[in-house]
Amino acid sequence: MSVVAATMQKVAAEALTVGRPRRSVLRARALLGLAVPVALAIGWELAVWSGLVSGRLVPPPSIIFATFADLAAAGELQRHAAATLLRVGVGFGLGVAAGTMMGALTGYSALAHRLLDPSLQGLRAIPSIAWVPLFILWFGIFEASKVILIAVGVFFPVYLGVMGAVLSVDRKIVEVGRAFRLSGFALVRRILLPAVMPAYVLALRAGLGLGWMFVVAAEFMGASEGLGFLLTDGQQLGKPAQIVAAIVAFAVLGKATDWIIAGTAAPFLRWEDAFARR
Repeated sequence: MSVVAATMQKVAAEALTVGRPRRSVLRARALLGLAVPVALAIGWELAVWSGLVSGRLVPPPSIIFATFADLAAAGELQRHAAATLLRVGVGFGLGVAAGTMMGALTGYSALAHRLLDPSLQGLRAIPSIAWVPLFILWFGIFEASKVILIAVGVFFPVYLGVMGAVLSVDRKIVEVGRAFRLSGFALVRRILLPAVMPAYVLALRAGLGLGWMFVVAAEFMGASEGLGFLLTDGQQLGKPAQIVAAIVAFAVLGKATDWIIAGTAAPFLRWEDAFARR
């Protein structure tokens, strides 16, 4: 019996590891993803050094790296990046909470969908900049208006993603759950949540991307710190290297937070047997 049990455990372990890439493969994929930006940076550096381009308005990577080092040595980079991360984190949390609840409600309930979705779709069509003067009047130019503007940007992708995912759940698998007499909570936990999860993760990533876009508009609203402040400060003082450094910082932080969401959700999506999953 012990031999049989050991064999079954081995087979189960092998089955669980099927389709999981090794760490070396993951490292190779990560390095491959850096190939394009590294090649562009090297190409631009060589173009500036050779005199093909001026590099005055778009400084080469060496100048941008030196600007990063100067800002970090003065503590400015850490302070501004932390302020932006805090705003995005709080706004993202609020937007995700509201978008998830409203999306689940309008997707699950036909009455709620008819009552709420037309109004929400109308609000979604309003440009983000149009909210800025209204939020300044309501909440002032301090943190509340900035966080709420980011939350608005995050809300709509999450709302649409959750609502669409719930509406697209196959009716047959719900009927199977009801045939097995699952309670309402069990039906949601064992049927709806797994079916909705892939689209929900994509909605979270889309909402996070818009959150990073909206934080720039938010930090233009009289902010005294943040990466958006570095952008405006570099524009006013004529420092293109500082502007590009702030843009690169946005890209790095945005990609890092997106990677965190994708990595956190990966264990919940291992059941997928999709064609493009590799």
